[in-house]
Amino acid sequence: MPRTIWSGAISFGLVTVPINVVSATEDHSIRFHQYHLEDGGRIRTRKVCELEDREVGQGEIGKGYEVTKTQVIPISDEELRELPLPTAKSIEIEAFVPLESVDPIRIGEGYYLQPAGQVAAKPYKLLRQALARSAKVAVAKYAWSGRERLGLLRVRDDVIVLHAMRWPDEIRDPAELLPPPVEISQEEIDGALALMDTMSREDLEGEEFRDTYTDALAQVIEAKQGDKPLPEAPQAEEPGKVLDLMSALTESVSRAKAARGETGDAAVHDLPKKTAAKKTAKKTPAGKTTAKTEQKTTAAKKTTKKAAGRRPRRA
Repeated sequence: MPRTIWSGAISFGLVTVPINVVSATEDHSIRFHQYHLEDGGRIRTRKVCELEDREVGQGEIGKGYEVTKTQVIPISDEELRELPLPTAKSIEIEAFVPLESVDPIRIGEGYYLQPAGQVAAKPYKLLRQALARSAKVAVAKYAWSGRERLGLLRVRDDVIVLHAMRWPDEIRDPAELLPPPVEISQEEIDGALALMDTMSREDLEGEEFRDTYTDALAQVIEAKQGDKPLPEAPQAEEPGKVLDLMSALTESVSRAKAARGETGDAAVHDLPKKTAAKKTAKKTPAGKTTAKTEQKTTAAKKTTKKAAGRRPRRA
């Protein structure tokens, strides 16, 4: 098992569950060191005191908050551990909500919550089963590494998982990234749905979801280690310019079927026959938004979001 990152308790109502927090993920990336090209000497990062102009050890280094260039407020690890917060030593559940109500962009890294000893077994199992039967997730607050955080608790394979969450004001407003208003026909929407159906699957297992970058990098390292020729890069297909959206969708469906070995008709939406677009002056179909209305809506959203402002956070 990985090492314990943090120890404390889950608290909801009057129920307390002592837990240990361990990482739920692993990083299999290949790491590099920096070397001097001329002689192969290792290049390291050294910690140097700017006032004494000398390298200092880890035991001489502490944390501090810079008020001005000449004034720094020192903060010790003990002071961070003893912060006057109810979340300093516990994960305080604030609410239970449906998972679909949480925007995935707010969900971050995951951690397994391990019951800390026999005393935690029963309340841990109680919370785990309650979460599983309710089909809801818990939203909680906790304090790690000098700041209070928001988290999401859910059940995975009989274990409670904590996901770090971003605060609402940490999500940037995407309004300024929106493309200019355009018209999309029903035929093009049906074509996109047909492509989505052809590419749909029930799980995320398979070669398509393998880390091919790390595999290719390992091949390069192995070849250089054995003084062998480097593996040749596969010929990448040049992306064509999209001149006709319907033609691109039709070709994409055909390629997706071929990649899955489908020769007959698949149970997907039939691609619609292309029809000439009808030009309209002022009238638009019911339920559709004109480009002018769309511009007004986008501008209104942007104004509202900017008015809300952002609250700065410091680590």
